[in-house]
Amino acid sequence: MRRIGAALAVLVLAGAGLGMATTAADAATAVTARATACPTGWGSGAKGGAATGAVPLKNIRTGRHDCFDRMVFDVPTGGSVGYHVRYVDRLTQTATGRYIPVGGGAVLDVRVGAPAYDPDSGAPTYPGRVGRTLPGVNVSGYRTFRDTRFAGSFEGETQIGLGVRARLPFRVIQLSGHLVVDVAHNWTGSR
Repeated sequence: MRRIGAALAVLVLAGAGLGMATTAADAATAVTARATACPTGWGSGAKGGAATGAVPLKNIRTGRHDCFDRMVFDVPTGGSVGYHVRYVDRLTQTATGRYIPVGGGAVLDVRVGAPAYDPDSGAPTYPGRVGRTLPGVNVSGYRTFRDTRFAGSFEGETQIGLGVRARLPFRVIQLSGHLVVDVAHNWTGSR
């Protein structure tokens, strides 16, 4: 009788262990599915938006995220900031037509409707220098970003060259006081 009871206990414990293993496997699968789900459908075509009033550019900064690399233009304003972002073969400065080399497999020409100077006084509000990397921005170690170049500020518009690993999908988002450019790590939406 003891043998039957011991065998029954072993079977019950084994069944409980299988149930726990299945639950753990299901949980791991759910976490993996969430971890690999990145936004998709952004595309790589030119994107633009009209301004409703802007003030000078104050700062440009970057950040790394699980699915994309991000560039943020700080433009304190009550309205939206005009912009035009597109892939180009070569970055050419708007004001002069001067070629500005940008590292990476592809180059985004980012134009923001906010001057790097105060329109009233002409005093600089952003310390960028034409042809140089963006001040305070270091993109080494980023999955997508490879290089940044300040192309200048002309007639109320600031131009930036953003070198990326390859021609990848991107989006542009207007937030209060900020214009955001996100470039995906890949086309598939996986991490």
